[in-house]
Amino acid sequence: MYKKKFFFLVFEGIEGTGKSFQIKKLYNSLIKAKYSVIKTREPGGSKTAEVIRKLIFSKNSNKFDKITDYFLMNAARNEHIKKSLTTAKKEKKIVISDRFIDSTYAYQVKGKGIDEGINKIIQNYIVKDLKPDLTIVLKSGLSTILKRINNRKNNNKFDKLENNFYKKAQSAFINLAKKNKKKYIVLDSSKNTNELEKIILKIVLKRIN
Repeated sequence: MYKKKFFFLVFEGIEGTGKSFQIKKLYNSLIKAKYSVIKTREPGGSKTAEVIRKLIFSKNSNKFDKITDYFLMNAARNEHIKKSLTTAKKEKKIVISDRFIDSTYAYQVKGKGIDEGINKIIQNYIVKDLKPDLTIVLKSGLSTILKRINNRKNNNKFDKLENNFYKKAQSAFINLAKKNKKKYIVLDSSKNTNELEKIILKIVLKRIN
């Protein structure tokens, strides 16, 4: 029997791996099963964080220096934690987040070359003891990823990165998962089938019950 508790689930992966699609499916399944659940995202996830998100994805944001971009991401995260995640923790909600600190590591540290030591200090300062209970990393083949990105109606600056960048970022996510198999699960989402939805739901129900 389900005992109401705070459970923090994060979906990670590069663009085109189907995170948003699988989050929507999982969220709907949990709501249907009467779980107390919210879905959120980074950057964003609170009113104030969404203001910063608009700046991050604004027309001239490609002109930002990589360090500026990095600190904007973390400013949005701070707002997300203070205004949304902390409240969800107090209310013992199940939280499904599209991205969290691993995306900063994969994109900004491994992809853009932000200093790893500085990133550790900043994440520890902002996040403190708020760590995901489970991170699901979705991976796909590069050809599938590029096809999905090209089919999108509205592309942002992260949909227009070099192929080599995507390869580096995806490897970073997978390597993080290998280091902590208790709290990470890697799933191949090259085919976003009903079977994958069922697998994810089964994994999550096992963890929260």
